Amino acid sequence: MSRPSCVNSGEDLATEFDAIRPRLVGVAYGLLGSLDEAEDVVQDAWLRLGRADRAEIQDVTGWLVVTVSRLALDVLRSARVRREEYVGPWLPEPVVTEADPADRVTLAESMSMAMLVVLESLSPAERTAFVLHDVFGLSFQEVAQAVGRSPAACRQLAARARKHVAARAPRFDVDADEHRRVVEAFARASTGHDIDALLALLDPDVVLRSDGGGLVTAARRPVRGADRVSRFLVGVAERFGDGGRFTPATVNGRPGLLRFRDGALSGVYGLTVAGGRITEIHIVVNPEKLRSVR
Repeated sequence: MSRPSCVNSGEDLATEFDAIRPRLVGVAYGLLGSLDEAEDVVQDAWLRLGRADRAEIQDVTGWLVVTVSRLALDVLRSARVRREEYVGPWLPEPVVTEADPADRVTLAESMSMAMLVVLESLSPAERTAFVLHDVFGLSFQEVAQAVGRSPAACRQLAARARKHVAARAPRFDVDADEHRRVVEAFARASTGHDIDALLALLDPDVVLRSDGGGLVTAARRPVRGADRVSRFLVGVAERFGDGGRFTPATVNGRPGLLRFRDGALSGVYGLTVAGGRITEIHIVVNPEKLRSVR
């Protein structure tokens, strides 16, 4: 991350903040998996910057990154309890590129839906150390300022997190065009109620997770295996009938789908593809997580 020197005037400070704001939201989103919470954290950091003694801030960007990280870590710790009580699987709020203003968030390339699900299994400190160092390239000295531990301890946190992520994170061995082809075929097979076509697209060990948050109908547990997943998808399509359709979109940086029912957005699909087949499907239908997708 670029590290411009401190600026003194309020106007210059606001300009500086606006320039780095998408990156700050990206950092907070990587830690929280929630775009609304990430934006709240960044706004809080801006207010704190306005109250800080600017003469003591040598590096505005560095100060903001550390402050955003600290605030996000506090939110993440409190969110753990809420997510343990969440109805059904908790999935991150999707970032749909075409639907969001271009300057709203700079999403790290690795922050796919599947990766964020893996990060949920880390402790807050491990997640923070991993995201800040491995994803955003901060030094362990900077990570230590955010986490409140020594650089050596943060190095150990990141190492543990890296090992866990390596064991569970999805493989991405397909280019965007191939990924898009598989996603489009998936949309045709789902809307066509074609179980055989879906079975040809799904990895035998595919896992489907759907997040309704207890507000709309969704699977309360992960659905595992190509046969069960294909029948689940066809059942969903049959409930929608002729009123349902898919539209291609970029979901968290990768080809995905928006599902509409009678013209209204009803779901966002993030699909992980490896070896020409779909290995993970993440479906967000919780209306509170769809508000930012216009």
